[in-house]
Amino acid sequence: MFSLEGIDHIALAVKDVERSVAWYCDVLGLDRRYEEVWGNCPAFVGVGTTAIALFPVEGAQPQPSPGADVLAMRHFAFRANRANFSAAQKTLRDRGIPFHTEHHRIAESIYFHDPDGHELEITTYEL
Repeated sequence: MFSLEGIDHIALAVKDVERSVAWYCDVLGLDRRYEEVWGNCPAFVGVGTTAIALFPVEGAQPQPSPGADVLAMRHFAFRANRANFSAAQKTLRDRGIPFHTEHHRIAESIYFHDPDGHELEITTYEL
């Protein structure tokens, strides 16, 4: 058997790569990575050992993300401690980004969307 270290990156199709890079860096505080190698195809942003690869969507009329009745990735989540979880809520409120909160008995999460409608989650296990 082999051993994994964790998720390296998630690949997302986006309408405007530069807009998405700016949003993920500005709103979530991610860092731009590997620009000197790949430029914007894909554009990599990340924190710690986790990254998001932002690819330009193919086609002139991109379709929205499917609903919960389609086999697809539903959302991806970042983990934060309680102080940063609270700070994230304030940041989203201050920027006018709507979110909702869910309590999962062992964790608490906020859910919101990026400019292309991908659902993101920030979760804390510090209740």
